[in-house]
Amino acid sequence: MKYKYLDLITVAFVVILLLSNITSAKIVSLGWISFDGGTILFPLAYLFGDILTEVYGLSRARRVIWMGFGANLLMVLAFLIVGLLPADPMWGLQGSYDAILGFVPRIVLGSLVAYLVGEFLNANVLTWIKNKTGEKKFWLRAIGSTIVGQFFDTTIFLLIAFAGVLPWSLIGVIWITNYIFKIGIEVVLLPITYRIVNYLKKQEV
Repeated sequence: MKYKYLDLITVAFVVILLLSNITSAKIVSLGWISFDGGTILFPLAYLFGDILTEVYGLSRARRVIWMGFGANLLMVLAFLIVGLLPADPMWGLQGSYDAILGFVPRIVLGSLVAYLVGEFLNANVLTWIKNKTGEKKFWLRAIGSTIVGQFFDTTIFLLIAFAGVLPWSLIGVIWITNYIFKIGIEVVLLPITYRIVNYLKKQEV
Protein backbone atom coordinates (compact mmCIF):
# COMPACT_ATOMS: atom_id res chain seq x y z
CA MET A 1 0.00 0.00 0.00
CA LYS A 2 1.32 3.43 -0.97
CA TYR A 3 0.97 6.14 1.68
CA LYS A 4 0.78 9.81 0.74
CA TYR A 5 2.18 11.36 3.90
CA LEU A 6 4.39 8.73 5.51
CA ASP A 7 7.56 10.03 3.83
CA LEU A 8 6.86 13.63 4.93
CA ILE A 9 6.22 12.59 8.51
CA THR A 10 9.38 10.47 8.49
CA VAL A 11 11.52 13.37 7.23
CA ALA A 12 9.99 15.78 9.78
CA PHE A 13 10.62 13.27 12.57
CA VAL A 14 14.29 12.78 11.65
CA VAL A 15 15.00 16.51 11.08
CA ILE A 16 13.46 17.47 14.44
CA LEU A 17 15.52 14.76 16.10
CA LEU A 18 18.80 16.01 14.58
CA LEU A 19 18.09 19.65 15.38
CA SER A 20 17.11 18.87 18.96
CA ASN A 21 20.41 17.04 19.53
CA ILE A 22 22.50 19.92 18.15
CA THR A 23 20.64 22.60 20.09
CA SER A 24 20.98 20.54 23.29
CA ALA A 25 24.57 21.81 23.48
CA LYS A 26 23.23 25.06 24.98
CA ILE A 27 21.71 25.26 28.47
CA VAL A 28 19.01 27.92 28.49
CA SER A 29 18.04 29.84 31.63
CA LEU A 30 14.67 31.60 31.88
CA GLY A 31 14.25 32.90 35.42
CA TRP A 32 14.44 29.92 37.78
CA ILE A 33 13.98 27.47 34.92
CA SER A 34 17.01 25.84 33.28
CA PHE A 35 16.81 23.44 30.37
CA ASP A 36 18.84 22.30 27.38
CA GLY A 37 17.96 23.95 24.07
CA GLY A 38 16.80 20.70 22.52
CA THR A 39 13.86 20.60 24.93
CA ILE A 40 12.08 23.13 22.73
CA LEU A 41 12.03 20.77 19.74
CA PHE A 42 12.33 17.24 21.09
CA PRO A 43 8.71 16.87 22.33
CA LEU A 44 7.65 17.21 18.70
CA ALA A 45 9.56 14.01 17.93
CA TYR A 46 7.34 12.18 20.44
CA LEU A 47 4.29 13.78 18.88
CA PHE A 48 5.31 12.47 15.46
CA GLY A 49 6.11 9.12 17.09
CA ASP A 50 2.56 8.94 18.44
CA ILE A 51 1.16 9.79 15.01
CA LEU A 52 3.33 7.18 13.29
CA THR A 53 2.34 4.44 15.72
CA GLU A 54 -1.34 5.35 15.84
CA VAL A 55 -1.85 5.73 12.08
CA TYR A 56 0.76 3.50 10.46
CA GLY A 57 1.26 0.84 13.11
CA LEU A 58 4.05 -0.35 15.39
CA SER A 59 6.08 -2.03 12.64
CA ARG A 60 6.43 1.12 10.52
CA ALA A 61 7.00 3.27 13.61
CA ARG A 62 9.90 1.00 14.60
CA ARG A 63 11.37 1.36 11.11
CA VAL A 64 11.27 5.16 11.33
CA ILE A 65 12.76 5.06 14.84
CA TRP A 66 15.72 3.08 13.48
CA MET A 67 16.05 5.57 10.61
CA GLY A 68 16.30 8.37 13.17
CA PHE A 69 18.93 6.39 15.04
CA GLY A 70 20.98 5.95 11.84
CA ALA A 71 20.75 9.65 10.97
CA ASN A 72 21.91 10.62 14.47
CA LEU A 73 24.81 8.19 14.32
CA LEU A 74 25.90 9.58 10.94
CA MET A 75 25.73 13.12 12.32
CA VAL A 76 27.93 12.43 15.32
CA LEU A 77 30.47 10.55 13.19
CA ALA A 78 30.61 13.52 10.81
CA PHE A 79 31.20 15.97 13.69
CA LEU A 80 33.92 13.75 15.11
CA ILE A 81 35.75 13.24 11.81
CA VAL A 82 35.59 16.91 10.80
CA GLY A 83 36.72 17.94 14.29
CA LEU A 84 39.77 15.68 14.04
CA LEU A 85 40.85 16.98 10.63
CA PRO A 86 43.66 19.61 10.71
CA ALA A 87 42.29 23.15 10.77
CA ASP A 88 43.51 25.85 8.41
CA PRO A 89 45.65 28.26 10.51
CA MET A 90 43.91 31.23 8.88
CA TRP A 91 40.49 29.98 10.02
CA GLY A 92 41.15 30.37 13.72
CA LEU A 93 37.83 28.92 14.92
CA GLN A 94 38.83 25.39 15.88
CA GLY A 95 38.33 26.22 19.55
CA SER A 96 34.81 27.45 18.86
CA TYR A 97 34.04 24.34 16.83
CA ASP A 98 35.28 22.09 19.62
CA ALA A 99 33.45 24.11 22.28
CA ILE A 100 30.07 23.70 20.56
CA LEU A 101 30.11 20.74 18.20
CA GLY A 102 32.88 19.04 20.14
CA PHE A 103 30.44 18.65 23.00
CA VAL A 104 27.73 17.26 20.75
CA PRO A 105 29.07 13.65 20.52
CA ARG A 106 28.49 13.01 24.24
CA ILE A 107 25.08 14.63 23.98
CA VAL A 108 24.22 12.56 20.92
CA LEU A 109 25.44 9.38 22.65
CA GLY A 110 23.09 10.14 25.52
CA SER A 111 20.38 11.04 23.07
CA LEU A 112 20.86 7.85 21.04
CA VAL A 113 20.53 5.57 24.04
CA ALA A 114 17.72 7.60 25.59
CA TYR A 115 16.02 7.93 22.21
CA LEU A 116 15.96 4.19 21.53
CA VAL A 117 14.68 3.35 25.02
CA GLY A 118 12.18 6.23 25.14
CA GLU A 119 10.80 5.96 21.61
CA PHE A 120 10.41 2.18 21.67
CA LEU A 121 8.74 2.39 25.09
CA ASN A 122 6.48 5.16 23.79
CA ALA A 123 5.47 3.15 20.72
CA ASN A 124 4.98 -0.10 22.62
CA VAL A 125 3.02 1.46 25.49
CA LEU A 126 0.79 3.32 23.01
CA THR A 127 0.15 0.06 21.12
CA TRP A 128 -0.50 -1.84 24.37
CA ILE A 129 -3.07 0.72 25.53
CA LYS A 130 -4.67 0.73 22.06
CA ASN A 131 -5.06 -3.05 22.20
CA LYS A 132 -6.86 -2.59 25.53
CA THR A 133 -9.09 0.37 24.54
CA GLY A 134 -9.52 -0.04 20.77
CA GLU A 135 -9.81 3.11 18.68
CA LYS A 136 -11.26 5.10 21.60
CA LYS A 137 -9.32 7.18 24.13
CA PHE A 138 -6.44 8.29 21.94
CA TRP A 139 -5.72 10.96 24.56
CA LEU A 140 -5.04 8.23 27.14
CA ARG A 141 -2.54 6.31 25.04
CA ALA A 142 -0.87 9.47 23.71
CA ILE A 143 -0.32 10.97 27.16
CA GLY A 144 0.26 7.65 28.93
CA SER A 145 2.93 6.53 26.47
CA THR A 146 4.65 9.92 26.72
CA ILE A 147 4.71 9.81 30.53
CA VAL A 148 6.49 6.45 30.43
CA GLY A 149 8.75 7.15 27.44
CA GLN A 150 9.82 10.62 28.53
CA PHE A 151 10.60 9.49 32.07
CA PHE A 152 13.24 7.05 30.84
CA ASP A 153 14.33 9.28 27.95
CA THR A 154 14.95 12.33 30.15
CA THR A 155 16.69 10.36 32.89
CA ILE A 156 19.02 8.41 30.60
CA PHE A 157 19.88 11.45 28.49
CA LEU A 158 20.82 13.71 31.40
CA LEU A 159 22.92 11.05 33.11
CA ILE A 160 24.95 10.26 30.00
CA ALA A 161 25.16 13.81 28.61
CA PHE A 162 25.79 15.86 31.75
CA ALA A 163 26.85 13.64 34.69
CA GLY A 164 30.24 14.90 35.87
CA VAL A 165 29.90 18.00 33.70
CA LEU A 166 27.08 19.90 35.40
CA PRO A 167 26.32 20.10 39.16
CA TRP A 168 23.81 17.47 40.31
CA SER A 169 21.54 20.21 41.61
CA LEU A 170 21.37 21.73 38.12
CA ILE A 171 20.81 18.32 36.55
CA GLY A 172 17.91 17.83 38.95
CA VAL A 173 16.37 21.17 37.97
CA ILE A 174 16.84 20.37 34.28
CA TRP A 175 15.23 16.92 34.76
CA ILE A 176 12.14 18.33 36.46
CA THR A 177 11.84 21.17 33.95
CA ASN A 178 12.34 18.93 30.92
CA TYR A 179 9.96 16.22 32.09
CA ILE A 180 7.14 18.59 32.97
CA PHE A 181 7.69 20.66 29.83
CA LYS A 182 7.68 17.64 27.49
CA ILE A 183 4.49 16.20 28.96
CA GLY A 184 2.95 19.67 29.00
CA ILE A 185 3.68 20.09 25.28
CA GLU A 186 2.00 16.74 24.60
CA VAL A 187 -1.11 17.88 26.48
CA VAL A 188 -1.21 21.34 24.89
CA LEU A 189 -0.78 19.96 21.36
CA LEU A 190 -3.23 17.09 21.89
CA PRO A 191 -6.12 18.80 20.06
CA ILE A 192 -3.84 19.35 17.04
CA THR A 193 -2.57 15.77 17.27
CA TYR A 194 -6.17 14.54 17.28
CA ARG A 195 -6.91 16.45 14.09
CA ILE A 196 -3.76 15.23 12.36
CA VAL A 197 -4.42 11.60 13.35
CA ASN A 198 -8.06 11.76 12.26
CA TYR A 199 -7.11 13.37 8.95
CA LEU A 200 -4.37 10.84 8.23
CA LYS A 201 -6.59 7.91 9.13
CA LYS A 202 -9.12 9.09 6.55
CA GLN A 203 -6.42 9.64 3.93
CA GLU A 204 -4.10 6.71 4.56
CA VAL A 205 -6.10 3.85 6.10
